[in-house]
Amino acid sequence: MSGDPEQEYFADGMVEEIITALSKVRWFFVIARNSSFTYKGRAIDVKQVGRELGVSYVLEGSMRKGGNRVRVTAQLIEAATGNHVWAERYDRELADIFALQDEITEQVVATIEPELYAAEHVRIQRDTPESLDAWECVIRALSCVGQGTLVGNVEAEALCRRALSIKPDYGQAHSLLAWVLLRPPFGGSDLPGFLQEALAEATAALRLDDRDAWAHLTHGIALWRMRRHGDAEQEFRRALDLNPNFALALAFLGCTRATRGAHEETINAAERALRLSPVDRLVSAYASFAMVFAHFSATRYADGVVWARKLVDKQPESLMANYLLVAATALHKNRAAAAEPLATLLRLRPDSTLSWVKGNTPLTGDVAERVVKGLRTAGVPE
Repeated sequence: MSGDPEQEYFADGMVEEIITALSKVRWFFVIARNSSFTYKGRAIDVKQVGRELGVSYVLEGSMRKGGNRVRVTAQLIEAATGNHVWAERYDRELADIFALQDEITEQVVATIEPELYAAEHVRIQRDTPESLDAWECVIRALSCVGQGTLVGNVEAEALCRRALSIKPDYGQAHSLLAWVLLRPPFGGSDLPGFLQEALAEATAALRLDDRDAWAHLTHGIALWRMRRHGDAEQEFRRALDLNPNFALALAFLGCTRATRGAHEETINAAERALRLSPVDRLVSAYASFAMVFAHFSATRYADGVVWARKLVDKQPESLMANYLLVAATALHKNRAAAAEPLATLLRLRPDSTLSWVKGNTPLTGDVAERVVKGLRTAGVPE
């Protein structure tokens, strides 16, 4: 905004970085640099831009330098209505221009993905499922999954299957269906009944687009649930290679590292996921899972209780979350202290047993032994 050519280069560089990073989210159609830059330096009408480029949303912003500080603003606007979906301001020291570009690009891109999903859900929620196209079905399914409830999961599965009936080669629908199929064991069903179909859906998504980070994520989750932790970790890292701002992949990478005993790496991955996407419910939930696993691995049971409570607050119907809270409480204190969370667990699943935990969770090794020990101490039968 100052007319200084050096600042203009900095701003242009940041725009290019953001366009490149957004383009890695293969669920989105992102206008390329050359077309976007035709609007540079012009007073624009967002609705007109939307019509001319055929886009639903416009990201715009500005940069102003003062002394050794820089202020960058960004806002996401719905093109059809002109309504603001999201806005943020970043005030930073201008010490390392490239590091600053990377930091703001990372934060903008990681925030926009869940904000766009939420905005699209609001736009289509007035429509009946029968009237939705394949993309709209997937977006609504994402919102249903984000509820963290069994009812939401059932609705998400139906929406994914409808999307695939409309467009059988829709890779994102295959990957999201795999995700949905892998969630019921957290709510009480037995894992083997879902695992093979979930793995087949994730494999189909990869076959259709092996550069889709979500496809690698869901394939990794299936492998993690099969306790193939090394293979799962490779898939999560591949997802992050394709989209370095993929907070959900970071959260699951943390889960995998924790179940292999690398608790400090787990905490670093989970904390970075939460920094990248602090308001995304899914990221928050699975980063919390990773934190609980990490603290079990490190025998920090008091911290495990704290994170397990956060997890139960986010996903009150999740059996795994409640099992972890019971185990952490019993190990941190005693059987009496675990009575209250155990009662909640038994309301969710009256026939809870250690054998179910051993057969239906991704936990292995020392972490699994500690969780089972805590549950046994709390009074969960064999």
